[in-house]
Amino acid sequence: MIPVAFEYELATSAEHALSLLAEHGDEAKLLAGGHSLLPLMKYRLATPAVVVDIGRLTDLSYVREDGDVLAIGALTRHRDVETSDLVRSHVGLLAAATSKVGDPQVRHRGTLGGALAHGDPASDLPAAIIALGGSMVIQGPSGSREVPVDDFFTGFLETTIGEDELLTEVRIPKAPEATWSFQKFNRRAQDWAIVGAAVMVDGDRCGVGLVNMDSRPVRAGGVEAAIASGASAADAAASAADGLEPPGDLNAGVDYRCHLARVLTRRGLEEAGR
Repeated sequence: MIPVAFEYELATSAEHALSLLAEHGDEAKLLAGGHSLLPLMKYRLATPAVVVDIGRLTDLSYVREDGDVLAIGALTRHRDVETSDLVRSHVGLLAAATSKVGDPQVRHRGTLGGALAHGDPASDLPAAIIALGGSMVIQGPSGSREVPVDDFFTGFLETTIGEDELLTEVRIPKAPEATWSFQKFNRRAQDWAIVGAAVMVDGDRCGVGLVNMDSRPVRAGGVEAAIASGASAADAAASAADGLEPPGDLNAGVDYRCHLARVLTRRGLEEAGR
């Protein structure tokens, strides 16, 4: 299908993008890599009157150290995240999860911030950021604010980013000694995950994020609590689906997704050395 007609604005800076959002309000949508917004527009699930292109804002594309945190610009391409020595050495789980996103064409164009701002529960990267305990920096008319990942995703394709705000940076605590695993089950290579599990173990701390197990990206809090209390990987993974409401569709029913969550979480914990 062809999207409805829209106006196109090219932002030259983050401040310019924010001014365009303020001018056009809820009629405007931001365009970064385009892999999330354009399909919605083609299916007419999104019909913005104005598309604000932020894809050329190079000042929001970077990976750098900031004390005990790794700071990643929201417009950093997936491929740059995947191959970054800093990402691999300090938050290896994110590099592993990013390598599973789409295909090389998608990874060379799509952005980390775009994937997170889309808020898709079937996306790989939100689960990794949840497991790693990251946070998002959001800029708006009133300045910048930092939102923990557990407060960032609010519903299906919904986040805490306001209509007049822009995601500018992702911040992740360094964990150079951590072990990790990214498990993904799909029908074919490059498909969306039927279920996925991102697992990070750093000493006594364990983080587990799940893919496609609820209406929003979610943490397997029961698994984390069980590991903290000394449970085995198998016993902890048994609670992976507790309290969650996974979708049922042509690819998998609810019971099967719950089963996959338990299996993939156990595999991830075992691979991470628990």
